[in-house]
Amino acid sequence: MKRCFVGFIALFVFVLPLTAHAGAPSDAINDTANKVIAILKNKSLSAAAKKEQLEVIYKRMFDEVELSRLSLGRNWNRLNPSQQQEFVQLFRKILEKAYGDKILEYKDEKVKITGERMISADRAEVQTKVIGSSKEIPVFYRLRLKDGEWKVYDVVIENVSLVQNYRAQFTDILAKNSPSQLIEILRKKVQ
Repeated sequence: MKRCFVGFIALFVFVLPLTAHAGAPSDAINDTANKVIAILKNKSLSAAAKKEQLEVIYKRMFDEVELSRLSLGRNWNRLNPSQQQEFVQLFRKILEKAYGDKILEYKDEKVKITGERMISADRAEVQTKVIGSSKEIPVFYRLRLKDGEWKVYDVVIENVSLVQNYRAQFTDILAKNSPSQLIEILRKKVQ
């Protein structure tokens, strides 16, 4: 439970700072981290206003289709195009519902960029550490250059990949259910 909470904090407090823009992937992280932290520290904003502003950043920085496709793995092709579109929307809502309130529990953690590795001409991994009062947590962001902007397609927290974690869950569901049933299960989760 504690690992899940720490992972959540790292994912949404420090993934949300990734406003996507062309340039070095580390710059994408560094530039926006300050903006997100400013939102979280702004005492004049209500929790709803903070969530709204952070959601705008989330939508800009994530490659939602790639995140969804990778989270389904080879099962992505079992969904028809309409189901794929709905899956992308539902998956975003699931992440939002699971982590939305917890992000507001920000407690002055800091992010330190510890490295950057180009995987290919359009893919990179940025290594960071989330530094809290009693612990440092390694968080790696996997990004790809899409339409001139660096977008996150996976986050690895303490060697646990968001994509691989959800892929295992979706694979289990699809082993016993059809794609239509998966979509219905996700619809119920977001209600």
